[in-house]
Amino acid sequence: MKIKMITVGKLKEKYLKSGIEEYAKRMSRFAKLELIEVPDEKTPEKASDAENTEIMAKEGARIQAKIGERDYVVVLAIEGKQFPSEEFSEKLSQAMLNGYGTLTFIIGGSLGLDPAIKKSANLLLSFGKLTLPHQLMRLVLIEQIYRAFMIREGSPYHK
Repeated sequence: MKIKMITVGKLKEKYLKSGIEEYAKRMSRFAKLELIEVPDEKTPEKASDAENTEIMAKEGARIQAKIGERDYVVVLAIEGKQFPSEEFSEKLSQAMLNGYGTLTFIIGGSLGLDPAIKKSANLLLSFGKLTLPHQLMRLVLIEQIYRAFMIREGSPYHK
């Protein structure tokens, strides 16, 4: 099993890197984790809607180039579906049982994601209506993926 996390922009904060490294280490017994950062586009101050759309399309093309043909793609989107952790674990298990060798998670940039990426996803996932920094969301996501694997094996970690 392979898990890819594709994100827009570079992770800069040491404390977030440290947390992500810790969960990546824990998760290594379940899956091979690949963290992919695609460059973000510079957004002009007071960018027009057309400029924002163009920026998201460029970032979307970079993301699309990293998605495999047979990946099960989960896009983080505020309009996505919310799940309790147990149900999220079940969704991931079902994807694996359905023959997907790679679970790919996508976190967009500060402007959001190209609609084409959202449209091609197998699942739109939301962690709620709150707006969280994209860099913090990486840590939250990797912890929830780890939790899903722990639930799957019946570990007390989830309790």
